[in-house]
Amino acid sequence: MVHKNIQVQGKHQKPILTDLHYTKNGQKKAIVIFCHGYKGYKDWGAWNLMATEFAKQNFFFAKFSFSHNGGTAEQPIDFPDLKAFGKNTFTKEMDDLQSVIDFVLQNDELASEIDTENLTLIGHSRGGGIVTLKANEDTRVKNIISWAGVSDFEVRFPTGFKLWWWKLRGVAHIKNARTKQKMPHYISFYKDFVKNKDRFNIQNAAKNLKANHLLVHGTNDVVVKAFESENVKKWNPNSQLVWIENMNHALGCSQPYTEKEMPSDLKKVVEKSIQFINGQA
Repeated sequence: MVHKNIQVQGKHQKPILTDLHYTKNGQKKAIVIFCHGYKGYKDWGAWNLMATEFAKQNFFFAKFSFSHNGGTAEQPIDFPDLKAFGKNTFTKEMDDLQSVIDFVLQNDELASEIDTENLTLIGHSRGGGIVTLKANEDTRVKNIISWAGVSDFEVRFPTGFKLWWWKLRGVAHIKNARTKQKMPHYISFYKDFVKNKDRFNIQNAAKNLKANHLLVHGTNDVVVKAFESENVKKWNPNSQLVWIENMNHALGCSQPYTEKEMPSDLKKVVEKSIQFINGQA
């Protein structure tokens, strides 16, 4: 069963487009919820092939696009709504993830297919930081898995003159190398972080985690460098850290991705993740 583009209603006036992938067989399955990263979305690259593989392995797999990622219900791929993208915040992403968790766990139509006591969150890149924060807040999360995840949100904000200029203008832009769009960030993004700085501290969350914790990182990642997963491993010594030799930040994927099978690096990441969830790693 594949249910595409379900409009989950969250807290921020925009739908959270969500896909469900599972085998409908009346068996209660471990739940996996996947969070994309910065400038990402649920249909990016090989994420659909990845979701299919989890479903084949008898997981209940959900992936979604954050409500303010820049996509729309009519055009979920890429970034037709740059105004929404600019108004995104970490608070909105945390709320969106909470809404999707609640949608899955409290959905009577799914009750015969899901094991509500076996919930795993997977996040790629920025999403790895988001799932770490969420797992620290939500005791229903049994496992978290970070794929090329970040360890610190604060260092990604500008300082000095650039921050002053951002505050003065109220908006800063970053160019998307693939789509050529000038993508805005309104100063509300920074203000939301400052207001909730303690809540969005990945180090503190990692130190306090009760969930089982897997980190997967490529040795050739030049976007989120290897030391970030090493940091998180240091903060949570009970976590497991797996290196994938020569893997880049995109896990071997690209957008658009037209092959019929996952790239070899993503296959390795998915295999390691499934083993971990099943208690075999």
